[in-house]
Amino acid sequence: MHSTSWPELPCPIAAFVPQSHGMCLLDHILVVDDHGLVADVTPSVANVFATDAGIPGWTGLEWLAQAVAAWAGWHARANHEPPAIGFLIGSKRFEACRNSLAVDRTYQVSVRLDFQADNGLGHFQGEIISDDGTRLAHGTLTVFQPSAEEYPEQAVEQEAPS
Repeated sequence: MHSTSWPELPCPIAAFVPQSHGMCLLDHILVVDDHGLVADVTPSVANVFATDAGIPGWTGLEWLAQAVAAWAGWHARANHEPPAIGFLIGSKRFEACRNSLAVDRTYQVSVRLDFQADNGLGHFQGEIISDDGTRLAHGTLTVFQPSAEEYPEQAVEQEAPS
């Protein structure tokens, strides 16, 4: 299914997430399959969202959304297509169990597909787990990925992975 250039896991996530200018917040894809993805992130004090208290807990929602984007980007690449633009339509029951997350600790970000409709609408369950196994955030995400015909501008250049 994959060419010899297909990355082995874990691998850097940036090539699979259509973000630019340092806004790809996750670090690596650890596990990916047809139904979900597990990534990791080790935020530093240089993180765009870092405060004196750490990373705000609500940033976890963006981490989950980027994990969904990486899952979609992985599957796009498997079909010899670039990662496409997608939109977070909404979240339901997102709960961050801490006001802030410590920097320089590794967090595991997991998403599982509940359903994906033919019209580009998708629904995922997600959670963030600390390096000691504590569940720090969880919730559901509704996402939308327009077709190339609906959103032709999505063929924009992607930032090259470092």
